[in-house]
Amino acid sequence: MDMRKLVGHNFSRLRQEKNLTQEQVAELSGLSQQYLSGLEQGRRNPTIITLYELSLALGVSYLELLRPLEKGRRER
Repeated sequence: MDMRKLVGHNFSRLRQEKNLTQEQVAELSGLSQQYLSGLEQGRRNPTIITLYELSLALGVSYLELLRPLEKGRRER
């Protein structure tokens, strides 16, 4: 799987698990809602700094944003 899509999928899943909107994460992270939308769609190539800021906003380890999908949930 493309790393951009993987990060986007994990970000979307984690954000929804925390019951946060993109707007709320934007406020918490200092990133724009438009950027976060592109990230979730796999169109953005986040830097390690961006991953760190997102992980702080979500209250998770940055490694959670990089975690491979489970076998039954692989997407292309």
